[in-house]
Amino acid sequence: MNNNENLKAAVIESCINGTMTIKVAADRLNFSERYVKELKARYKKFGASSMMHGNCGKQPKHTISADIKSKIWKIWNLPELEECNFTHFQEILEEDYDIKISYAPLYKFLKSKGAKSPRKHKKSRNHNRRQERPSSGELLQVDGTPHQFFYGDNKEYCLHGFIDDATHKVTGLYMCENECMHGYLEVTRQTFRNFGVPLALYADGSSIFFPKDNKLTLEEQLAGVTEPTTQYGRMMKKLGVDLIHAGSSQAKGRVERLWNTLHDRLRTEFRRHNIKTIEEANEFLKTYIPKFNKKFSIEPKDKKSSFMELPKYVNLDYLLSVKYIRTVDVSNCISINGTTFAIETKEILHKKKIEICVSKRIGLKVRFNDKWYKITPITNSNKKSVKSDDSVEAIIQQFIFFNCLKNERLSA
Repeated sequence: MNNNENLKAAVIESCINGTMTIKVAADRLNFSERYVKELKARYKKFGASSMMHGNCGKQPKHTISADIKSKIWKIWNLPELEECNFTHFQEILEEDYDIKISYAPLYKFLKSKGAKSPRKHKKSRNHNRRQERPSSGELLQVDGTPHQFFYGDNKEYCLHGFIDDATHKVTGLYMCENECMHGYLEVTRQTFRNFGVPLALYADGSSIFFPKDNKLTLEEQLAGVTEPTTQYGRMMKKLGVDLIHAGSSQAKGRVERLWNTLHDRLRTEFRRHNIKTIEEANEFLKTYIPKFNKKFSIEPKDKKSSFMELPKYVNLDYLLSVKYIRTVDVSNCISINGTTFAIETKEILHKKKIEICVSKRIGLKVRFNDKWYKITPITNSNKKSVKSDDSVEAIIQQFIFFNCLKNERLSA
């Protein structure tokens, strides 16, 4: 018995011996007189042991059994989970091993074994908080994050992403070698198809979203643009999506916090699922996004969505491509960046303006009157077609890299 139970037994025994009245006993134990009488009767019948609490010596129902503790510790020490934080580990226990345990006892157990969570939380600093938008689709925060996502690979890859300001739902994730146009185009494609067209995108000062200066380029002048913009900006303008410039990383704190969460979680998930390449990662992310949103999203203040359903007339391959306007010459050729291309059709007359469209998905093609046409690079000296298929593909891949895959941070 503990000290309180020993005191209770001694007082009740005094009552039975007549050395202490019921009233005095009740005052000393801070019980009612009625309850002291019940204890007195219990003592007479069962002895001093009846003064003990009913659960004394028993384990609480929520106590983790020794077998479960052993299993949890064994799982915690799996090589693929060595970078897993406690919260993520709790989810893995339930999803993969059917072990349901609340965070507090799991934390206490792991700490008692000397385990440490890799995630370190910084002390929060006071700052003026921007009010979140009330409805989904009203504002999406946009960013890319370089990180060493693959265990055993010290190279950094860039994860591009959109997150809804109102619901905290991730609308798209796509990984590339570096931060590039293609990464953002693929995230845009995911968002348009799975959620709809938002009202605005909140992005940093990357040259993908905002022009470096206020001078109009030749391409913009030919396209009749009156204000300087970017290729991505023109794509969004066609669907009425505003681009809003975020002055600092703190301004788009929602997406910055998303990266903090995904850096360690994805590294562990990729290791668990033996994912080692960008292609495998992008395939995995398709199913990971709904799972992530189920756990971390919130209900918006306004239930009415601001997402617009993607119009049926929109051709995403055309919309999400880098475009150049050129005039066809008398030999049915066009020139771009010092290279001459022959259009493989006789349907387009010379002096007609056409669009050259470039993307990783479609390659390098010409579009005229809503039709696609192939183009072939030719030599500048005698305007003969390049004979080697390897040479043709190399030239096309150079254009795709320059327009879609180059590191925008280095070229900014």
